[in-house]
Amino acid sequence: MADRLTGVPGIRAVVLGGSRARGAHRPDSDWDLGLYYRGAPGLAALTALASALQGSPVEVAGPGGWGPWVNGGAWLRVDGVPVDWILRDLDRVEAVWSACREGRFEVGIQPGHPLGFWSPAYPGEVALGRVLTDPHGELTSLQQETADYPEPLRAALAEAAWEAEFSVAAARKSAPAGDRLHVSLCLSRAFGVLAQSLHAHHRTWCLNEKGALAAAAALPDTPADFEERVGEALEGLDAAAVETAAALVRDVREVLRSG
Repeated sequence: MADRLTGVPGIRAVVLGGSRARGAHRPDSDWDLGLYYRGAPGLAALTALASALQGSPVEVAGPGGWGPWVNGGAWLRVDGVPVDWILRDLDRVEAVWSACREGRFEVGIQPGHPLGFWSPAYPGEVALGRVLTDPHGELTSLQQETADYPEPLRAALAEAAWEAEFSVAAARKSAPAGDRLHVSLCLSRAFGVLAQSLHAHHRTWCLNEKGALAAAAALPDTPADFEERVGEALEGLDAAAVETAAALVRDVREVLRSG
């Protein structure tokens, strides 16, 4: 499939991503293929190929069809196996990587990412993916670069933990009124930021929210009972829960300052 995809106009490389690339998949896990393109991918050719592989019509979302960051792609079932095609603009990925090396990142609104899409996910996907086809060597070269986590990015994402403290302070104002929606959103945001900061502290790519809490808890020097304390706060969503979150933020920021 990867070989046929690189025959589509605009497609420069195909990368296996997700849990299967990392060896953390379950038997029923999807196969996630990143389709890296330059210019405009041949949408008609992609649609024809997807439909042929599945044996029935498939809708392929073009660039921007799935939002500003996830971009576009298609969900296929090939011989009963779920296969996801995910479009990635290689020029944009390279631009984000350049910004990351200078310690600059963005967090964009993106459907499917309740804590936002953190731009370092782009180079992180390249770093953690398995290159399947790369006729021009572009992804292979970029993957070699992303193997070294940039120190400016590490410092910037570790410093971003200030937002977790700010979010907890906002939750503290809403907890007495019983505004569980606002409290839950504030605390979730705080814990998501902490997960990103802890990963960066250890120069480890964090791609999205899925599994981020457990992964952060497993990192060296993460405060004891990190995952349990997060669960306690998100279950309570009251004044006591906010103070649990505040103590956890303080503990994490102390870890971040130590490095």
